[in-house]
Amino acid sequence: MRPHPHSTYGHGDTLRVATYNIHKGVRGVGPRKRLEIHNLGLGIEALDADLVFLQEVRSFHHREARRFERTWFGWPKEGQADFLAPEGYEVAYRTNAVTKHGEHGNALLSRWPIGDVGHHDVSDHRFEQRGLLHVPVSWNGSLVHAVVAHLGLMHASRVRQVERLAAFIEAHVPAGELLVVAGDFNDWGEKLDAPMRECGLDRAGNGARLTTFPSRVPVFSLDRIYTRGLRCVSSTVPRGTAWARMSDHLPLVAELVLA
Repeated sequence: MRPHPHSTYGHGDTLRVATYNIHKGVRGVGPRKRLEIHNLGLGIEALDADLVFLQEVRSFHHREARRFERTWFGWPKEGQADFLAPEGYEVAYRTNAVTKHGEHGNALLSRWPIGDVGHHDVSDHRFEQRGLLHVPVSWNGSLVHAVVAHLGLMHASRVRQVERLAAFIEAHVPAGELLVVAGDFNDWGEKLDAPMRECGLDRAGNGARLTTFPSRVPVFSLDRIYTRGLRCVSSTVPRGTAWARMSDHLPLVAELVLA
């Protein structure tokens, strides 16, 4: 049995974090579409992270629920964030985008106690609904501000969204408190590290270029973990056939210690 997050169990003085775009729990198109949410649950548990930053998570989707309801492993009755959370983890979820048949957003799964959950809209235009999920986490006697991000598809939009992220941090995260911002940054051209540093955030990875997209043959480092007040001591991207089939992104995992 997994220990309860309110215990002192964890990874000692190391905060293990993961970020993962789960592609709404399905893969494929048309008659070849398949449900991967059950495999994703096993994969997320195997990551053994203290904090799991998730993007493209559904609370509900009526059409997909009807499509998969008769399968042996069908569409979960609860929202995907709750379904994916390992035993004992606390869950925070907020919707970013509302569509014809459902919605999707960002989630945080936490082994440690969480505080009041906040959400900040950073949509840049009406064709892309984007948001930041803000969750304070009590970790080893420290408060860590976790922000789950999923930025836009256009570079100009991403630049403006980083500016809004900076304003959000200034308004809601006291100077000197620990901060982790992680998610899918859609930064194909590797241009966001400098503006993120202006926010006081350093990219985890110790200089390594950790590619996560597309999952079958990863070329781009779209998924990122940025930190303030914490130092990355190791980082990895799980690879292999099982990970490649579950989502179009691979997860990124980093181990952090106090800087």
